[in-house]
Amino acid sequence: MTNHPLFSLENIYHAYRQCSRRKRNTYNALIFEQNLEENILELHETLNNRSYTPKPSIAFLVEKPKRREIFAADFRDRVVHHLLVNYMEPQWERRFIHDSYACRQGKGTHKAVERLRTFTRKVTANETRQAWYLQLDVQGFFITLNRQTLFKRLAKHETDATILWLIQVILFNELTKNCRLRDACRSDFESLPAHKTLFKTAPNCGLPIGNLTSQFFANIYLDTLDQFVKHQLKARYYLRYCDDFILLSEDKSQLETWEYQISTFLNDHLQLQLNERRKLRPISDGIDFLGYIVRPNYLLVRRRVIGNLWERLIRAEQALGIKSYENGRVVYPYPWTLLTQIYQWLNAYLNHFGKASSYQLIQSLRQRFNWLDEYFYFCQKMPVRKRKTGKNILKKKVIVKPRIFKIVFRCPIPRYVNFYHQTQWFMAHLHGHFVIIQVGNFWEMRYSPACSYRFHNRNLEEIKTLLWDCCLPVAWIYETGRQISGILERALTYRWST
Repeated sequence: MTNHPLFSLENIYHAYRQCSRRKRNTYNALIFEQNLEENILELHETLNNRSYTPKPSIAFLVEKPKRREIFAADFRDRVVHHLLVNYMEPQWERRFIHDSYACRQGKGTHKAVERLRTFTRKVTANETRQAWYLQLDVQGFFITLNRQTLFKRLAKHETDATILWLIQVILFNELTKNCRLRDACRSDFESLPAHKTLFKTAPNCGLPIGNLTSQFFANIYLDTLDQFVKHQLKARYYLRYCDDFILLSEDKSQLETWEYQISTFLNDHLQLQLNERRKLRPISDGIDFLGYIVRPNYLLVRRRVIGNLWERLIRAEQALGIKSYENGRVVYPYPWTLLTQIYQWLNAYLNHFGKASSYQLIQSLRQRFNWLDEYFYFCQKMPVRKRKTGKNILKKKVIVKPRIFKIVFRCPIPRYVNFYHQTQWFMAHLHGHFVIIQVGNFWEMRYSPACSYRFHNRNLEEIKTLLWDCCLPVAWIYETGRQISGILERALTYRWST
């Protein structure tokens, strides 16, 4: 057995660290990590002696933004995917055009949207002339992609026989024969249209959505189209994100001609077809692209993204179980597992909103879901503006609104090494409240550093009734059961507001 440099233990371990960066607490990652040394050695041996075979993938369905199937590879196989992409990416990055933005370092959705805004300003001469955009995408791209054509393209640029063997193993692995179905049955997958499921695909066609190698191979496959558009059609304003691409021009007839030429090229050279739902409209109408409505001078968030957030906030509101009473009292529970989930996905939405003109949108959400201000503090920052000079100083002053870019917990779980500092922290964050802290079988009630009262657990209901009848603001701090740095962890459990 001859050891290939790519399959060294150092490279495999580096690929494992990359793969586990955001998946470390998942079930498959934990199983792999239980016997980490043995699993890395096993991969090292099977790759070097060419006995490696992928394990069964997990197939499941997602409903949003639209119903589609996902094939999740086993964690061991995802390590191999990272290993292969790390090797191939540098040499292919030199071949890709600048304006391809999917699954590339330093690119992404936000970069693509900013580039498109730059294109719209240039082609319209800062909105002083009319221009048009043509938005196209490939119908069922990942399902109809021809793997034989892809492998021939890869074989032209890769001379290492061992690398070609590994590409062939991953590329021609028939996932549908031995996959495991999760939360679905075979009929659910077969009910999908033929261009949306691997269970109905033609022989040697289709890549699984969800694998790192699929995204990378998709860029290689469509790079042929990129080169054709840039070097044969000479399209100056063109960008692509996965199978969704946009061309801009001052001449509408030029875009219609390009559409026919692109359709013919895809059909003849890549065995792909364009989706019938193409868009050829003036740029002044706004371009619906990657979750935004793109205009030359500003961005708006897409309606569907706002609708998805609205639905999630309604479900979160119901799950929190906030209760209001006739006497004006409101009880805010603090289920930290649920709040942490809300914190994570809400920050993701705010990061998306922060790139657009969304100040009024976020304020309307805070007004409708006023419980957000109970749990979170919305951080703001002023957008950077260039300093005006000369004649620009005399122009009308524009009111610049701050941008909300993230949220933080108003009263997170503190990390302190002694009970005194822990108590002082809660009192500082819950100013004006009677703070009642659990200490084993006792409870300590504090309103100020000099005012404290301790009572036994058997008197808890009596104290609760008394405080409730007095309509006082009370914060209840419970022990979580965890012990950190020699002290029991305590967290705000619920709060009575007046």
